[in-house]
Amino acid sequence: MPSSLSARLRTTLAAVLVTAAALFALPHPAHAAEPAADNPDFSQQIIFKASQDPGYACFRIPAIVRTTDGTLLAFAEGRVLNCGDAADIDIVLKRSTDGGRTWGPLQVVNKGAGDTHGNPAPIVDRDTGRIVLAETYNTGRTDSASCQVPCDRTPHLQYSDDDGLTWSAPRDLSPEILPPNWNSWYATGPVHGIQLTRGRYAGRLVFGVNTETWDGTRVSANHAALIVSDDGGHHWRIGATDSWPIAADGTFRQKPSELTLTERVDGSVLVSGREQDGTDLGHRTQAVSRDGGTSFTAPFRDQPDLYTPQVQGSMLRLGGRILLACPADPDRRRTMMIRSSYDGGRTWDSVDRGTVVTTDWSGYSDMVRTGPESVGLIYEGGAVDARDEIRFARFTEDWLQPRRGPDPTTADLAPHARRASVLGGATETRGVSGGALQFDGTDDAVRLPYDDRLPLGTKDFTASLWFRYSATTGEQPLLWMGGIGTTQPQVWLRGEPDSDRVRGLITVRDGKTDVRTVAVSTTGAYNDGQWHHLVLRRGGGQLTLFIDGTASSVADVTGSVSRNSPFGVHIGQRMDSRAFFTGAIDEVHVWDRALTDAELSDPQALRATRNSVLWLPLDRVSGGH
Repeated sequence: MPSSLSARLRTTLAAVLVTAAALFALPHPAHAAEPAADNPDFSQQIIFKASQDPGYACFRIPAIVRTTDGTLLAFAEGRVLNCGDAADIDIVLKRSTDGGRTWGPLQVVNKGAGDTHGNPAPIVDRDTGRIVLAETYNTGRTDSASCQVPCDRTPHLQYSDDDGLTWSAPRDLSPEILPPNWNSWYATGPVHGIQLTRGRYAGRLVFGVNTETWDGTRVSANHAALIVSDDGGHHWRIGATDSWPIAADGTFRQKPSELTLTERVDGSVLVSGREQDGTDLGHRTQAVSRDGGTSFTAPFRDQPDLYTPQVQGSMLRLGGRILLACPADPDRRRTMMIRSSYDGGRTWDSVDRGTVVTTDWSGYSDMVRTGPESVGLIYEGGAVDARDEIRFARFTEDWLQPRRGPDPTTADLAPHARRASVLGGATETRGVSGGALQFDGTDDAVRLPYDDRLPLGTKDFTASLWFRYSATTGEQPLLWMGGIGTTQPQVWLRGEPDSDRVRGLITVRDGKTDVRTVAVSTTGAYNDGQWHHLVLRRGGGQLTLFIDGTASSVADVTGSVSRNSPFGVHIGQRMDSRAFFTGAIDEVHVWDRALTDAELSDPQALRATRNSVLWLPLDRVSGGH
C-alpha cells in the first residue's frame, strides 16, 4: 500500500473511490483511485488506535448504534496485553454527538480485569431510549493463544438510560440463554442487534449468537441462534436455532457464526453469517425468520459466489436496498467493500459492482444510520495489518455505486446452463472455430453464474480451451475454477511468460485439514501470437497437461478441488481479480470425467463430445448496455 495513502488515512479525511475500469474488477491499488480530500459524500478518520489511546496494545471487534437522541456509540474490545482473542480485554466506548464528525474520549464500559470481556452487541430500544449491550466473558490468558477448548464462555448484559454516559453493572444471562448443551464456545454478535418495527412483533429486541457443544472429548455441534426480548431487555429467551453436527473426524457441512441481522421491508428478519471451514461452498451463509426471530424458515444456506474471506460482516437496510460491509478479497482480509442487495438478500452485487472503502487490509465491521442522508461504517483496517486501528467512515448513499443493469452475456451450451457474464468490454474476434473473445488485460473477463454442476469435487475431469497471446510478462489467467490462495481448493490454467511456461494447477482438501497442491507445466510460454490448444486432465492417478497434443504428467493427489471456499468460474481472470489475460480465448470446455487420449486426439471433434459441465464457444456477445 503506498505510504502516501497510509499517511492520508492517518491524518485527515480520506476515501477510496472506484475508477471506471475498477467497476469490472475486484479493485486493488492498480485499479483504484482516490477522490479529493474534500469529497462531500465520503469522509474517514481513526477512532481507536493503541498509539492514541494509552493502556491498550490493540483494539478490535467494533460495533455501533445511534441512540434516540442521535448520539453515536462506537464500541470496541480494548485488548490490554496483546492482540490475542482471549487475553485481558475490556469493552470500551467513544461517543459522538455530531453524527460522527468528532468523537469524545475513550471510556471503559466493562473492565476485564485479567479476563476476556468482549463481543459487544448493542441494541437501542426506540420505545424507551435504553441502550442494551450484550457481551461475552471467558477466563483470560496472559499469552496470545486462543481460549482453551471447551471454552468457558458466558453471556452478560448491561444497559444505559442516559445516552451511553453511564452503564449498569453487568448481569449474567446464563440462566436465560445458556442451556446445558451450549457448553463450549459462546459468542454474542459481535455487531449491533435490531429492534423490529413491523407487524405483530414490533418492538421486539433481537441479537444473534453462535455456540458450540462439547461432548466430553470434542466439539460435536455448532449452533447459530437468535436471542429475543419482548420487554425491553428485562428478560430474554432463545429463539430461532439452527444446529449442525460435527463428525468425529472434525468435518461438518456448515458452521454459521458471527450473525448480522436486518429487518426486511416485509418485516421478516434476514440473517447473514460467517461460514468457517465447512464442506459446503462459500464463506457467507444466510437464513430468514418470518416470525420475529422465533424460528428460521429453513436451515442456513451457503452463498458460494458471494466472494469474501472468512470474516465477520455487517448489514444495514436503506429503504429497499440492503448493504453488506465485508472485505471483498476472497483470499485474505483486505479491500473493505460495500455491496448491495435489491431483493431482500436473495442476490448480492458481485465484487465488480461493489463500492470500495479502502484497498488496505480490513476485517470486522458494523454500520449505522448517522442521519437521514448518511451512513456510518466502523471497521478494522490498516496499511500493514487489519488490526492496526479501527476507522469510522461516513458516506452518503449517492457515494455508493448505483444499481447497474444486466451485463452483456455469452452462451454456455452445456445442458441447462445459464448464459455467462461478459465483463469489462471483452470484444469478439476471429477464432479457431467461428468467433472468439479478445481480452484487454485490464478488466476483461467472462464469469459464469454459480451452478451445482460446476464444482468438480473429487471427480476426474478434463478442461480444454484454445488461447492466443503475445505477452512477455505478467500472470496470464486462462481458466479459473474454485477458490484462491494456498489453502482453498481450486483448478486453474494460466500462462506464465516470465517463467517461460504454461501451467495447470489443482489444490485439494481431503478430510478436516489436509490441503495438497500439485502443478504441471509446459516447456515454453507459447506466447507467439498463434492459436494453441491446451488441455488439463485429471484421471488414472495422473494430472496431465496437453499443449497442441504434447503431454506432461505428474502424480495426482486425492481430495476435492471444490470445497469450503468461495467458488467462482472465470475466463481470463484470477478469482481475486488481481490478474487479467491479454489475448484471445476460444472454445472453453470442462467435462466431469477424464477424456481418453483418442477423444483428445482431434481438437475439432471435441465440440461434439457430449455431457460437458461447461461449454463456452465464445462466438458472440449479446445484450448489456
